[in-house]
Amino acid sequence: MKSARLWTRNFVSVSASSFFLFLAFYYLLVVLPIYSIQSLHGRESEAGLIVTVFLVAAILVRPLAGRWMERFGTHRVFLLSLVIFAGMASLYTLPSSMAGLLLLRFLQGIGFGMATTAAGSIVAAIVPDSRRGEGMGYYAMSMNLAMVLGPFLGLTALHKWGGGVMFLLSFLFAAGALAAAFLIRVPEQSSVRPAAKASILEMSALRISLIAAVFALVYASILSFVSVYAKKIGLESVSSYFFVVYAAVLLLSRPFTGRLYDRYGANSIVYPAFFCFAAGMLLLSQAEAAAGFLTAAGLIGLGWGTLFPSFQTIAIQGASPARRGAATATFLSIFDFGIGIGSFLVGLLAVHVSFRSLYGYSAIIIAAGAVMYGVLQAQANRSKRNLQKKQAS
Repeated sequence: MKSARLWTRNFVSVSASSFFLFLAFYYLLVVLPIYSIQSLHGRESEAGLIVTVFLVAAILVRPLAGRWMERFGTHRVFLLSLVIFAGMASLYTLPSSMAGLLLLRFLQGIGFGMATTAAGSIVAAIVPDSRRGEGMGYYAMSMNLAMVLGPFLGLTALHKWGGGVMFLLSFLFAAGALAAAFLIRVPEQSSVRPAAKASILEMSALRISLIAAVFALVYASILSFVSVYAKKIGLESVSSYFFVVYAAVLLLSRPFTGRLYDRYGANSIVYPAFFCFAAGMLLLSQAEAAAGFLTAAGLIGLGWGTLFPSFQTIAIQGASPARRGAATATFLSIFDFGIGIGSFLVGLLAVHVSFRSLYGYSAIIIAAGAVMYGVLQAQANRSKRNLQKKQAS
């Protein structure tokens, strides 16, 4: 039988739109803390709030976005969200204080939360059921590429071209997301239902989402402060290459880790990934030269780059087919909350504890998360065996 078409104009357009949306997100995520400290004379605790207020706004607006999509249609809400996101991106040169920058971040976070919720609903509506896993994998890859390119481009722009060009590029990325969204044609009959479901928590995904949030606390310290840390230890010239190495290892390992997951199950790659992630954080805490700094990037890319999609897959697989959209929304919302809280806490702690110590202590958090995961898996296996016994009897 001929398989259903995946690479339609709708699928390419929503993937491209999400790529540019997340490119702008990750781009600003790494440069704004530095910009706020250097240009707005903010403290490191306030720099952590830049991420927190953005993600809090995104989390708060998602349930409302579901209602708006139900009333006005998913595509209209998606377009409106990207207008808000791009509009706020055009204003970054205006704030002259941390308060103004935080307000701008909160408003842009509203657009981001609406956009990510609507985009997930559109993808759920247009990907053929027979190619659901493949389609979601390629869609997620667009965001993974943005996660890699955004920090590299942001740090390059900050160090070479200054704030004006840096913020112009962020606006162009946001405008690219809006332009691609105009090419989408969502089937009218399926534009409402996924949106309503995506705004409701999926309880089966809750436990693995909370575990992912624990690891997000650690990852937030990388996203928000690795460039600040590199400057403090005299490695500012190679800080932008951190995410290049991270990306290269992530992309090269993804086909192998994916096959191992499918063939031997999640544990076959999750436990080695815990070790790589912890080892990378320990090495980062002790880095004094470019070699150690970039080797740490590779280990973190292999570790966290494997854990994140594995956790998301577990969250989706635990839900019924009709609830997979809700499981994805639950996972991302709780994960975003972990990133936001982590950025804020690291900013607060950095006033009293060195980044070297913080990155070293992160290995303890990873170990605690690994224990939590092991307990979760044991409970899940017991529940599965009990269900099989009941069905057999």
